[in-house]
Amino acid sequence: MPSRPDTNAKKKRRTMAERADRHALYEEAVQCAEAEIDFVDDTYRALRGRRARLLREDFCGTANTSCEWVRRRKTNRAIGVDIDADVQEWGRRRHVDKLNAGARRRVQLLNANVMDVSCEPVDIVLAMNFSYWMFKRRVRLLEYFRRVHEGLAPGGLLMLDAYGGSDAHRELKERKKKDGFTYVWEQETYDPITGDLFCHIHFRFPDGSRIKKAFTYDFRLWSLPEIREVLLDAGFERATVYWEGTDEKSDEGNGVFTASERGEADDAFVVYIVAER
Repeated sequence: MPSRPDTNAKKKRRTMAERADRHALYEEAVQCAEAEIDFVDDTYRALRGRRARLLREDFCGTANTSCEWVRRRKTNRAIGVDIDADVQEWGRRRHVDKLNAGARRRVQLLNANVMDVSCEPVDIVLAMNFSYWMFKRRVRLLEYFRRVHEGLAPGGLLMLDAYGGSDAHRELKERKKKDGFTYVWEQETYDPITGDLFCHIHFRFPDGSRIKKAFTYDFRLWSLPEIREVLLDAGFERATVYWEGTDEKSDEGNGVFTASERGEADDAFVVYIVAER
């Protein structure tokens, strides 16, 4: 007699969304630590004529970028600062613990507020993924930049990213297909008077399941002139925008960022900003 089908099998089967790890999805969808560190490393050397050694990654999250930094050279050290102990622990298991013993000793994770953290002077501070946009008042952004300035060694650099263009001021959803999932960036609300920008990241899967609001951001949409002015007011000598070139065939960004004083009125752009102590 044939065995009876398991009528509970369907109930027991977990969806792709239930099996997924939102931090791993985030890293795959929006981060490229290798390309970021290429820019950081090359730009510091071009500006200072030597290699940087000590990097501080503010709002470090999973510390993926810090780990990429220490992998580059045995002389490199990294300090990762984040207020969220849980996400740092995830990064420790996922990235730090997988480094060789020597590299692990060169990564220090600090569970601290970037406004209060105290550590030795560093060559570079990174504040990427628009994380500093959480400072929605100018006085708070100025305070943060001053704190960074104080924490840099002579000749040190603060490196930021920023995005803009006409699409940045719209309420929209953008979808990008990745390997095994779809990444969705939603700008739910934008207020042109205050600059408040409320955004989410969602993930969708081929089986129809989804992770809705995997990450939520309450930002202020800072413009490039505003950011540069606040950096100079904080005591930085220069604040330079590095604009991405365009691939002639695809008409998309080519991954090459060049110091620029003039940009283009694109619908959407992402830039680096380098502030020199």
